[in-house]
Amino acid sequence: MRQIKLPHLPSDFESGKGQKDLLTDLWYKGKETKVKQDKQEKRIHMKNIVIFGAPGSGKGTQSDLMIEHYGLGHISTGDVLRNEIKKGTELGKTAQGYIDNGQLIPDDLMVSILAKVYDGFGRGHKGVIFDGFPRTIPQAEALKQMLDERGDKIAAMIELDVPEDELMKRLILRGQQSGRADDNEETIKKRLVVYHSQTQPLIEWYKKEGLHHHINGLGTLERIFADICNVIDNL
Repeated sequence: MRQIKLPHLPSDFESGKGQKDLLTDLWYKGKETKVKQDKQEKRIHMKNIVIFGAPGSGKGTQSDLMIEHYGLGHISTGDVLRNEIKKGTELGKTAQGYIDNGQLIPDDLMVSILAKVYDGFGRGHKGVIFDGFPRTIPQAEALKQMLDERGDKIAAMIELDVPEDELMKRLILRGQQSGRADDNEETIKKRLVVYHSQTQPLIEWYKKEGLHHHINGLGTLERIFADICNVIDNL
């Protein structure tokens, strides 16, 4: 049988060396493709959500409903910080000073906390709700970078929009019921000023990212949650 030499193969392919090298290259390329496909599939099915809104907009309540309905993880920076304060850690003492003055926690502290907590969910989770973070554009950029390093991303930013007079009523009532020291009228006003000046610009940032979803946060829990589900189900 006449041997035909394929012109597109290396000249040493017939010797066996070229064949081995080619097969090795194909194996590595196949493995790289599989890794990329796994990452893409993970990005599609994982639904990391930023729940966004002013203090008192209902982020915690709606997060609880999302956790129960979708099986998502939850990172509440407020809960994490209050836990540190309760334990009396150095981070807790530092955080207490900022919170008492209605100020934001420094970015480097919050990003480190978030990365540690997020990694604690493992690699097979369905997604995580970020509640109370990010609150500034630099934080949003840091969160995006942190997730990208892990092959993950934010699927949606869901904004709960509530009028300021309603926010004041809710927060004052919450302070009376829970005894939270930071839920008094003077501190609430400071927190809302910080929100409008530093946090609200995130709405435009996430719009540019194509991730922003507006939800009317005034109404029944059931109607608000139904609107949120409509967003998540269509991601």
